[in-house]
Amino acid sequence: MTPEHPRSDPRPAPGNGAMGRGVRGAGRGLRTAGQGVRRGVAGATRATGRASRYTVHQARRAARAEGAGESGLSRLIGLHSLNAAGDAAVAISLAGTLFFQVPTGEARGQVALFLALTMLPFAIVAPLIGPFLDRFSHGRRWAIGATMATRAFLCWVLATAVATDSRWLFPAALGVLVASKAYGVTRAAAVPRLVPPDLTLVKANARVSMAGIIGAALSAPIAILASTAGSDWSLRYGFVIFVVATILAIRLPARVDSSLGEGTLVLMPAPSDRQASVHTSKRRPRTRIPAAVAFALRANCGPRWLSGFLTMFMAFLLRDNPIGDWKPEVLLGLVIGAAGLGNTLGITLGSLLKRIDPTLTVVLALAADAVVAFVAALFYGLLPLVALGLTAGLAQSLAKLSLDSTIQRDVPERIQASAFARSDTTLQLAWVVGGFVGIAIPLLPELGLGLACAVLSAWAVYVFVSRPGRLGTSPGGA
Repeated sequence: MTPEHPRSDPRPAPGNGAMGRGVRGAGRGLRTAGQGVRRGVAGATRATGRASRYTVHQARRAARAEGAGESGLSRLIGLHSLNAAGDAAVAISLAGTLFFQVPTGEARGQVALFLALTMLPFAIVAPLIGPFLDRFSHGRRWAIGATMATRAFLCWVLATAVATDSRWLFPAALGVLVASKAYGVTRAAAVPRLVPPDLTLVKANARVSMAGIIGAALSAPIAILASTAGSDWSLRYGFVIFVVATILAIRLPARVDSSLGEGTLVLMPAPSDRQASVHTSKRRPRTRIPAAVAFALRANCGPRWLSGFLTMFMAFLLRDNPIGDWKPEVLLGLVIGAAGLGNTLGITLGSLLKRIDPTLTVVLALAADAVVAFVAALFYGLLPLVALGLTAGLAQSLAKLSLDSTIQRDVPERIQASAFARSDTTLQLAWVVGGFVGIAIPLLPELGLGLACAVLSAWAVYVFVSRPGRLGTSPGGA
């Protein structure tokens, strides 16, 4: 009898069929999920791209508004945003290299030495730069371009120094700082020459400053991403930015170089608030600084001195005396971030408020710095330091806008360019002195912040005694 062979059934067994359907269903689910993730990423990329294009478009519209596009001010605004972007890349790269990888004593000594050898001579001879450049065609454009090209070269040198731990780290880093301060002086002389008729100097300076803040904010994440591959890569990113900025600086409008009909401001107070004595010369008329402008400039030296002091003192203090379990880099970032936020708030307030009393504002800014420095010395901690950084940034920006407003009001138009350049040079010197004091004193929180409070208080008394008249009586505003 022939045995029966089991008939093959093409249908799978019940258990296997269910398992197969489950696997196939899971596969389809994974494919669907993967497609969903891809669509989500693509959608997010498109949304980010649209947001970036919209932001750039709005920034360009704002930069060209009120005649700034026709006058050429928009070009300077774009250049300043690149300047801030490059400075942000350098600061991020050096934050973990310059201050946190070198022994404190060695770092403080080198910074103090190079600050004395480079910044002080620059601040002293800077008033000679403007008259020197006036004698040459394309002088200011090439001067601004030279500050960018110098930083591009030094960024490349710094990248190599960071990667090889070279001894050229400190000279190159401080050379970048010198070139950055030199750019500030040359830019101050260029802005009045590009202001359109529908825009005031104060609002033009506020717009330029806001562009710098936006440029730094957009550049910082890119620099941080580049620094994950090494601190030298964020410096190479800064090198590219400064190369582009060099080209844009040389392509600024020709009127940046023009000094036709202008005079020179002499940093000696005039006999009265409204009367400025004029000295004629064969080349350019020389005018003494009005008393109100001299007063505003003296008051501005206090917040600028505090800025330089905090930059140097906090960089080393927080490294050797951290607060709680916070890392020194994080602490320094919080203080600097608070100062940047305060600076942004000050610029925003200066742009939105229709009227600011310049005389009263500069005095209040100086007094606020002294009071908050005293509080930080008395209750040393994270929150007082953040409050000090916020107040310092806010006071510095409001005081500077008030100084700009006073120059616009009391200085004749033909010498306003010289006035802005000279005032910025004086403020740079105040920053240098503050930074030098911050390096020289012992790293004791109460001693350093107490000294800052004492200096600001004494300077406030001097400024108040030398005021040109009763506070709040001067007309004008931002």
